[in-house]
Amino acid sequence: EVGRTVIAPTLAALAARGTPYLGVLYAGLKLTPAGPKVLEFNARFGDPETQAVLPLLRSDLYRLLMDAVEGRPDAAPLQHAGAALAVVLAAPGYPGPYPKGLPIRGLEQAAALPGVHVFHAGTERAEGRVVTAGGRVLAVVGRADTPEQARARAYAAVRRVRFEGMHYRRDIGTEVVG
Repeated sequence: EVGRTVIAPTLAALAARGTPYLGVLYAGLKLTPAGPKVLEFNARFGDPETQAVLPLLRSDLYRLLMDAVEGRPDAAPLQHAGAALAVVLAAPGYPGPYPKGLPIRGLEQAAALPGVHVFHAGTERAEGRVVTAGGRVLAVVGRADTPEQARARAYAAVRRVRFEGMHYRRDIGTEVVG
């Protein structure tokens, strides 16, 4: 539905203006009862959205990007497999002011689970340990064959990570579209 009602019309409108688009187009969307609504467009990889999408990629990302730069968008097929889901672990107070330097526990246990990637966003090393250093601290990604399995893996890993005041959305992936 998003491809049909948002992406295709956007690309068609750009082409009709004489500015065909070739590259990465990130569409920030909100799902509503009336269908998807666009919050923003960016000509870049979205973060943490990319952290969920790139682990599914089976194509050579460099080759895909170079083909786009060189004006050959269909030179290499885009290949992907499975499903992934990212859960952002945020610092207390985020998106407002937040403390830094809170020790993070359980990273090794979370990352050791099958099909799990833990991406650091707002972390740093201090005195030999990993601590918080930003508002969006970590993105925990579960990858599996189905969206339901990916969600289960991501939240199993989230339950292993701890830092004071950590908060995250618990509804990611509860409504699978597609």
